[in-house]
Amino acid sequence: MLNLGLRLWLYAVTLLCLNGLNGVAWADETRSTGAQNTKVNVPLIVGVAPHTSVRELIADYQPLRHFLQKALQRDVSVVTAPNFDEYLRRALAGRYDLAITTGHQARLLQTDAGYLPLVTYQADFSGIAVVAASGKIKQAKDLSGQSVANLSPTSLVTLWSSHWLQEQGVVGERMHYISASDSIAELVLAGEVAAGFLSQSNYDRLGADVRARLHILAHSPLFVGRVYMLNPRLEDDRARFLAALEAFANAPEAQAYFTRTKLLGYRPLNPGELEMMEPYAQALRLLLAPSIVEKAGS
Repeated sequence: MLNLGLRLWLYAVTLLCLNGLNGVAWADETRSTGAQNTKVNVPLIVGVAPHTSVRELIADYQPLRHFLQKALQRDVSVVTAPNFDEYLRRALAGRYDLAITTGHQARLLQTDAGYLPLVTYQADFSGIAVVAASGKIKQAKDLSGQSVANLSPTSLVTLWSSHWLQEQGVVGERMHYISASDSIAELVLAGEVAAGFLSQSNYDRLGADVRARLHILAHSPLFVGRVYMLNPRLEDDRARFLAALEAFANAPEAQAYFTRTKLLGYRPLNPGELEMMEPYAQALRLLLAPSIVEKAGS
């Protein structure tokens, strides 16, 4: 059995090998601006939060990329980042024209960088705690002193899980941060961590054989799903983006994606929906304040 450190190293190497496939990059995407840019058609940069593996991001967002290229008559590049923290830093610095991310990051981008909300998914977002169905963990308190896995210190699931562990009286747990939800499930089933935290939607995408060997120990409250946020420099094009997303939602390739992922489709945000995420957005500010030095437009 490979130890945890070696498994993570091998996973990182896999991501590096996938870097740049089919218009998706995850680490050091760059964008020419100002006098350095000599291209007439500057690509539209769609930044997707790294909520799953690069391989799955490639499969998920290629249909949207191709559709937007045709609808907007503009080259489109889909990019992500190595983790949620770096993704947020880049979004706040204005690196993305369209950011697709979780509700608490969307709220922060709205208030701190002026991004404009477009749509969210019809399906709500929630987090879960999973353990091995045949394992020794039967209740939350069994996690005291154990290793648990999460995606990133600033992910919505992680922020909820930290509160839940404290609320359940769990002490001395050792938190490991993993790059993708499918890897979290693998570590739980391999016995390398006692529990893992991931979103319900990413759990649903695991293979049936994997889900059958996992037990859901806890559910989070329901949150707004991932939100499509438009960079304020494109405010004048907001209606065009909304029309393009509405048309895409009715396309067969989008319907197949919504069915497969159980996201159901797009919907407008309800009044006050992002405002309800402010406590989690404030937690992000506190976590990242020492390292966020760039702001949109800088």
